[in-house]
Amino acid sequence: MIVDSAAADIVYTSHFTGIHGNYLKPSIAASGMDPDHLPEADPSKMDFAAATGDGPRAWKDIWGCGQGIGAVNAVVPVARLVARLEEEYAAARACLCARP
Repeated sequence: MIVDSAAADIVYTSHFTGIHGNYLKPSIAASGMDPDHLPEADPSKMDFAAATGDGPRAWKDIWGCGQGIGAVNAVVPVARLVARLEEEYAAARACLCARP
């Protein structure tokens, strides 16, 4: 779902916690709700300790996400990402060190 989503799939709502946050639209739909018609929540009634019902839960069933989701285009091993970052860092450093 993360790989297949983009910034347009982000829903900004207070419905799940009482505080506005960004959530992934397909995860909301997968939980049986209409992501385009969520009611606003009352932040004064926010109680995370009491949130033990059977309904969908923020962060467990309803996935939070940010604008950077558009940069995720594949699931790759962490070792490959670290190797790529090391290579990019070394190349950038070499470029900077070569400047007069």
